[in-house]
Amino acid sequence: MEEHKIRVLVAKPGLDGHDRGAKVIARAFRDAGMEVIYTGLHQTPEQIVEAAIQEDVDVVGMSVLSGAHMTLFPRVKELLDENGADNIILMGGGTIPEEDIRELTEKGYAKALFTPGANTDDIVAWIRGVVQ
Repeated sequence: MEEHKIRVLVAKPGLDGHDRGAKVIARAFRDAGMEVIYTGLHQTPEQIVEAAIQEDVDVVGMSVLSGAHMTLFPRVKELLDENGADNIILMGGGTIPEEDIRELTEKGYAKALFTPGANTDDIVAWIRGVVQ
């Protein structure tokens, strides 16, 4: 039986135009043997969820540097759930204060959030650990 290749959508929501970190993580996922779909800049939550469903991904990773993380993560999670895609793992990263990370993960809006400087090998290992 062929091994399941993990599919990850890397999304850059909102008005934030800084995408270096998103491109670095997308490359790390690709180099780790994952299939990567990169949405590009300025995506709405609706566009992200539509792409995730169309591409049949296992994981959506959002890069948020704009400070809108407390709005964007809950909205994407809500849309995933509404569209019957609650099996897609939502995670992300960016400049997110520790107390917001705690709140977003405790409320189930994101499975994990990584901050700048996180080791890409650790993020890859985390995804491999949660995707069955």
